[in-house]
Amino acid sequence: MPLGERAGDKSESRYCGVETEFNDDMPHVLAFNLSSGGFDFVVAPLMDPAYRPSLMQKDCSGSGVLPFASSDLVLSPSQWSSHVVGKVSSWIDLDSEDEKLRIDSEITLKQEIAWASHLSLQACLLPPPKGTSCANYARCVNQILQGLNNMQLWLRIPLVKPDDDSVGINPDHVIDSWEMWNSFRLLCEHHSQLSVALDIMSTLPSANSLGRWFGESVKAALVNTDSFLTNARGYPCLSKRHQRLVTGFFNHSIQIVISGEQVHGFPRATSDLISNHNDNVEGSQRHPLRPYLDYVGYLYQRMDLLPEQERFEIGYRDFLQSPLQPLMDNLEAQTYETFEKDSVKYIQYQRAICKALLDRVPDEKSFEINTVLMVVGAGRGPLVRASLQAAEETGRKLKVYAVEKNPNAVVTLNSLVKLEGWENLVTIVSCDMRHWDAPEKADILVSELLGSFGDNELSPECLDGAQRFLKQDGISIPSSYTSFIQPVTASKLYTDVKAHKDLLHFETAYVVKLHNVARLASPQPVFTFTHPRQSTEGSNQRYKKLLFEIPSDTGSALVHGFAGYFDATLYKDVHLGIEPSTATPNMFSWFAIFFPLRTPVCVGRGSTLEVNFWRCCSPTKVWYEWCVASPSSSPIHNSNGRSYWVGL
Repeated sequence: MPLGERAGDKSESRYCGVETEFNDDMPHVLAFNLSSGGFDFVVAPLMDPAYRPSLMQKDCSGSGVLPFASSDLVLSPSQWSSHVVGKVSSWIDLDSEDEKLRIDSEITLKQEIAWASHLSLQACLLPPPKGTSCANYARCVNQILQGLNNMQLWLRIPLVKPDDDSVGINPDHVIDSWEMWNSFRLLCEHHSQLSVALDIMSTLPSANSLGRWFGESVKAALVNTDSFLTNARGYPCLSKRHQRLVTGFFNHSIQIVISGEQVHGFPRATSDLISNHNDNVEGSQRHPLRPYLDYVGYLYQRMDLLPEQERFEIGYRDFLQSPLQPLMDNLEAQTYETFEKDSVKYIQYQRAICKALLDRVPDEKSFEINTVLMVVGAGRGPLVRASLQAAEETGRKLKVYAVEKNPNAVVTLNSLVKLEGWENLVTIVSCDMRHWDAPEKADILVSELLGSFGDNELSPECLDGAQRFLKQDGISIPSSYTSFIQPVTASKLYTDVKAHKDLLHFETAYVVKLHNVARLASPQPVFTFTHPRQSTEGSNQRYKKLLFEIPSDTGSALVHGFAGYFDATLYKDVHLGIEPSTATPNMFSWFAIFFPLRTPVCVGRGSTLEVNFWRCCSPTKVWYEWCVASPSSSPIHNSNGRSYWVGL
């Protein structure tokens, strides 16, 4: 049964498995480990470990029947599918110098995967590569993947990395397990059905090194019983670092599998250790690994509940969406409604407008001066409401122009004005702000034209066009905004883009709720825009070269693309944004933007990644181009806006 129930968490990480030895009585294996032990699934060998194809061929008296663990009939199809992960024989070595062993390994690998596929298993665990070369192993796995059904192949990888301060070890001569995985998956061309199962040891690499794996396709973590410590009461427990790692696995839908033999004595009582697992077989021998399962369940249940916002966003995690084009397209009612629910954003806008009104109109003239405020891109009126509430809060008189180009939103705006009785306060203008001839100049210009990358919904072009009806000393809210990027490992996002099998999708920027990503360096600023512009001359084209230092304790990593964010100053000290270090809490109007790379770039430990970004403009469109210049060169993506652009 699941480790526990947490609001909003329906991920696979709720289920904990156990690694078993070969047993040709699969019904007993399931009964003992699931019914008695409380585990949710087993990782079980499918083939007798003594089997070798070459020996069977010599023994001509044999029946020719392969020594698999039981017939497919001993369990129902749903039991095989839901409760068994196949485990390929650990002896196989497809890159062995011994030709007989290599050939036996190739034959056995294909036989076992074929049997697992016949059983409709959801996944099969492959043994780790042996030695430094894995080319033939990867070739055979890649062949299998080409004709495989929906089954996943989990490559077992020991979680080790040489740290720079390892005593007596030259890190350049010790294999980093991530590099082992990277070599294998590159040979298999990032196949979407090839994933990782990490072997967790008693010692762990640095936090930065561990962080790389959260951007990879990790499906399971096999925690060996040797990794557990013993607490004062005799229970198995994990170190603080191991606890943080396991919690991270839970948060990234990575399943825990208990591996190894019992190395702790049984505690007498478990009532004070939180667990949802009940012994279903009265008087039966207790499963030797049950205390480890109980502890994993305890870690799962003591995790903080997902905040309401995170529960709302779960369905959007790592889901690629095309950015909005509100200037070229008219938004739908559902889109407006989603953004209007973001109260945090409008609270920040109201704070900024309050400060602007107080600066604009002194207390002694609050009843004399009527401030002219224009909301450009008013939508269905949330900024109009925030502006009028700011006027009421500060005791200032306000005249509002609500400028909106979407005729459907204008209908809603008219209804809102009548419903709220704002007819004497609000004038609705159904027009593109760039083409409107305003009857008077504005004291304050308010807009919410920002995109995930700041300027990617053409806020600069729109506000430049609207600036002509702002007074010389007028205030723009926002007053400035800056875009940011950072290199990321994002295996799932890369695989999803690659699945389209075309250039267009690799040269498109996507809005995405980033989750299974590894952030390889701190974000750096890219383009900044300030309003109102001091000079109407000049262009909104931009170019920036950025240098990212990859921390030496991270080890090597693969850059699949770049995460983009923005930070905006609304007015003075009031800001909002999604750049991780300064992100506005509990605001959900914007997800990050993702710029993919056609070919991922491998960066070594302590190396420098040189990235170039361009913002390009023509009379009809705006687009971005990007490339990597070092440590290896990539093509310039989206040249001349051939794949992705924003229409003016």
